[in-house]
Amino acid sequence: MSTQQGNRFFFNVDWITILLYVALCTIGVVNIYASIFNGSTASEFNFSTSYGKQLIYVITGLILGFSILLLDAKFFSIFSPIVYGITMLLLVLVLVVGRKVGGNQAWIPLGSFRLQPSELAKFGTALLLARYISTFSPKLRDIKSIFFAAVIIVIPLFLIMLQPDMGSGLVFLSFMFPLYREGLSGYFLLIFLGMIVLFIADFLVPIEILLPIVLAIGGLFIYQNRRKQKIMFSSIIVTVVAVLYLFTVKLAYNKLLEPHQKTRIEIMLGLKTDPKGAGYNVIQSKIAIGSGQLTGRGFLEGTQTKYGYVPEQSTDFIFSTIGEEWGFAGCFTVIALYIFMLLRVINLAERQRSTFSRVYGYCVASIIFFHVFINIGMTIGIIPVIGIPLPFISYGGSSLWSFTVLLFIFLKLDSNRMGFI
Repeated sequence: MSTQQGNRFFFNVDWITILLYVALCTIGVVNIYASIFNGSTASEFNFSTSYGKQLIYVITGLILGFSILLLDAKFFSIFSPIVYGITMLLLVLVLVVGRKVGGNQAWIPLGSFRLQPSELAKFGTALLLARYISTFSPKLRDIKSIFFAAVIIVIPLFLIMLQPDMGSGLVFLSFMFPLYREGLSGYFLLIFLGMIVLFIADFLVPIEILLPIVLAIGGLFIYQNRRKQKIMFSSIIVTVVAVLYLFTVKLAYNKLLEPHQKTRIEIMLGLKTDPKGAGYNVIQSKIAIGSGQLTGRGFLEGTQTKYGYVPEQSTDFIFSTIGEEWGFAGCFTVIALYIFMLLRVINLAERQRSTFSRVYGYCVASIIFFHVFINIGMTIGIIPVIGIPLPFISYGGSSLWSFTVLLFIFLKLDSNRMGFI
């Protein structure tokens, strides 16, 4: 790389986003240390501990990220089908040789390290989806273009659900937002939200009451649009699908979900209380966060954290450590850093001259937002516990590296936005 190219590389890279990345990773290492501290933890640094390993993951992640910045930006578009194909093969491989942890066969053992292919599949899917939209320029208004985009998303979703890892699988629904940005009708988002509402209602309201309500609402839409044949036909289809959905929700719920996943959903909906079983994690997490109050109990002073009351506290429930030891101020700071990063990525995506870069940027923002929203929602009890990490903060090499690759690919595309059309 010449001196001129080096200077251009230095100035074109968005260092603000990199600083946000480093800040979140640092918060992660500090709070992972706090999550395993029990008052008798040795003060000297130890690479064999989870915080020591996480520091190694952060350092190697930075090396990986800056290596990505040195690649040609067109590499990611050209080789996106290959990257997607490799990640799909890994998802198939994990079903054969994977190790089962917590009821999910989601990890491939590699010595002392465990690789989670579902994490890698996120940026593989984002790359191919961006390639498809940038190459074929679909309007995403006709069935054909929507079908091909859906196939790209559904293949990894299906393979992940076979593990079965519902949490990682649900993340792939976040790809609806980049598609919406590129022209997908807002009706699809409304249908998606409607499915969530019907899912909840199917548990809380007897079918004898819920079915007439759905038919009445559908009939009203059909009657109001009786002179607009296209809209009326769509309303009929949506009504029929909604009715079928009502009768299949319980069947799918009983057949596809693991017992512990069903229990978590029932607890969240108030259908069951299990303070010493499935609801224990969330109750202890809420106690930890609430006890932090405004400024927290202080670093290494959290009793819920120090004495191990919150299970999985260095991974899925790391936010409870932040809440207990750093209080509302710490929670606000972490959430503000995420919001700043998301707004920054979206702003960078909008200034791209390349469709590929713009779509990929929105994929990055959507995946990170989905993870943050669900993870924090789990720890405060407004979303069922489905086990997904908090980006850049939760313990885990596969998670951190996949988010690093996901983000730094976009930073590379952005740094080359004037030369990659």
